[in-house]
Amino acid sequence: MLSTLLHNYQEAVAIVLFAIGFATLLFQRNLIRKLIGMNNMDAGLFLFLTSLGYIDGRKAPILEGTKTVTDAYINPVPSGLVLTGIVVSVSVTAVMLALTVRLYKRYHTLDMDEIYAMTLKEREERF
Repeated sequence: MLSTLLHNYQEAVAIVLFAIGFATLLFQRNLIRKLIGMNNMDAGLFLFLTSLGYIDGRKAPILEGTKTVTDAYINPVPSGLVLTGIVVSVSVTAVMLALTVRLYKRYHTLDMDEIYAMTLKEREERF
């Protein structure tokens, strides 16, 4: 068990990163901390996909010369997924930061409980 864990330490670190991000997302009330937790989850997922795509002794799938045997190269799909995921993650982070700035300008706080209480108060005043 321990030798398997030491051999696959990248996957273990990825799972720990994802768990830390998930716990931060669940238990923190500050919107910036939630955003950091979401980015930790992304980093854990990207590390996991990258470590699954890596195989010892193989090279990146860039053809050089006459070596066209597929056993000499790694699978390029996880690398493509990670690159696409990073682009999506950066975009989502930018949108979430913009929404967080808008919420702060309106409610002057980043605490989700306070924002929820203020929205309930605004809703009661409207009706």
